[in-house]
Amino acid sequence: MYNIAKVAKGEILPFFNDVFDALSKLAADSELSVKNGAELLDRLVKDIVAESAATYVSVLQSPEQSITDAQSDENSPTYASDAAFPTAFSLPSFIPLLTERIHVVNAFTRIFLVSWITLLDSIPDLELVTYLPEFLEGLFKFLSDPVGDVHTATQQALEGFLTEIKRIARIKRGIEESRKSRTGRMSQSRTRSNSESGDTEEGIRLSEKLSLEDSGEGVPPLEEKGLSADGSWIPGQDVLVDHQKILEILIPFLDATEESIQLTALRWVESFFDICPEDLLPFVPRLLSHVLPAIAHEGEIVRSAAMKVNTSLLSLIMSLSDDVAGEPATPMSRNPTRESTVSSDRRDSQARQPLPKDSDLGRRTPSSIPPVTTPIPPASPIPPKTADLDYSATVNALTLQFLNEHEQTRVVALEWLLMLHRKAPRKMLAINDGTFPALLKTLSDPSDQVVTRDLQLLSQISHNSEDNYFTSFMVDLLSLFSTDRRLLETKGNLIIRHLCVNLNPERIYRTLAEILEKDEDVEFASIMIQNLNNNLMTAPELADLRKRLRSLDTKV
Repeated sequence: MYNIAKVAKGEILPFFNDVFDALSKLAADSELSVKNGAELLDRLVKDIVAESAATYVSVLQSPEQSITDAQSDENSPTYASDAAFPTAFSLPSFIPLLTERIHVVNAFTRIFLVSWITLLDSIPDLELVTYLPEFLEGLFKFLSDPVGDVHTATQQALEGFLTEIKRIARIKRGIEESRKSRTGRMSQSRTRSNSESGDTEEGIRLSEKLSLEDSGEGVPPLEEKGLSADGSWIPGQDVLVDHQKILEILIPFLDATEESIQLTALRWVESFFDICPEDLLPFVPRLLSHVLPAIAHEGEIVRSAAMKVNTSLLSLIMSLSDDVAGEPATPMSRNPTRESTVSSDRRDSQARQPLPKDSDLGRRTPSSIPPVTTPIPPASPIPPKTADLDYSATVNALTLQFLNEHEQTRVVALEWLLMLHRKAPRKMLAINDGTFPALLKTLSDPSDQVVTRDLQLLSQISHNSEDNYFTSFMVDLLSLFSTDRRLLETKGNLIIRHLCVNLNPERIYRTLAEILEKDEDVEFASIMIQNLNNNLMTAPELADLRKRLRSLDTKV
């Protein structure tokens, strides 16, 4: 087989899958001579693929005339650039085989696969990164291999893919910015031509032309022509990378038991905040469910990586406008009038845009242009729809973290809820929802830091709510104290004092007094009144209220 490949060279590419399949099995052969022979053939096939895979067209795939021409000049191979023939090597046909083989456990076969993946990725015209979601999961599992060579080779291959994804995103972002700049210059030229040409027929035609170019009608998109904004082709600008599929694969690895896999997944997700932040929004609830527990990981490196991802998530949510961050992904809307108004405005904006047909543009002549006195306004670009943050799912994911055994995770979850409520207070779930009872139950948490954050959130919700909400909160708090006397003894004073810091102390004492006055449990009411009196007389948080009582500024 080695001799055949050495003579045939590019003509073995149509049979590449069969050769690759056999070599992948021989790579794990126990016989040393067989393994050495397979490695020799493997190196030769790699050289052929690296040289010819992207361009070589087999004579077996060409028409009879091409075969005749090839026979007349055996030393002149046929290339894809010479004619519109399929290349002898087909990456789409190879990917299913790679996807099947990527789940092997033998270390030698894994090294064989990683070496081929690295080689194919190094050939620019093949664009292997487009098919990355097909085998990324299996490639990540290679990181848990006990053989050091497998781990090192896999890590290098993954770093190469991530670098390539960053480069492609950077190129596309640059082209998009150039396109916007070009559109802005056209708009300025149109405005300037209007002021100079007035209402003349020539000015009208020029204005219409610029308007159509500005809106994209009548001018082929740059992406379709394979060109950048300045007309030059940039390698990587037309490569498609499915970021969301990659994120779907990465998320389960964020809490992998193998530290190297978890750390690599965290670093990939962190990089995606620069690559495609808009694609991360739908994954925020799931990311929080995996990232927050990792913040309390026993390994310092993993903790640091998880904190970076958490910080990037916070920055992403804070960068959103309030209506986007607070817009629920579920049909339960707190403000349907406003949403319908926005939708109506968008529809009206679309209806106002000129939509000339290509056939009309082809038949239009200067004499057929209607004698209008004002130029056609340019089509205002419609911004792409931003993916909404699933607020309900995010709150639920954070609430579940209250059950986490690690204090730091619970604290960060409450800090997230505080941030979300400050950003979109109207979207905080109602008191009869499961979130509020969970917040009340968290008051019995053994960590004072968790209780403090919980009280801040409860106070923040009450401060921005109606009186009946505040009263219900006080009723539920007293009910919690009544059923959990240990909580009242250990943290009762702490809870009352923190509430008085964040809310109006007089309002708290008046409301509690009214509720206790009607309480049928005389024993509990007596204990609670005694605690309230002790705090009123000694707590520094209630100093102002004590002064007002002494000066009789108000009536208790």
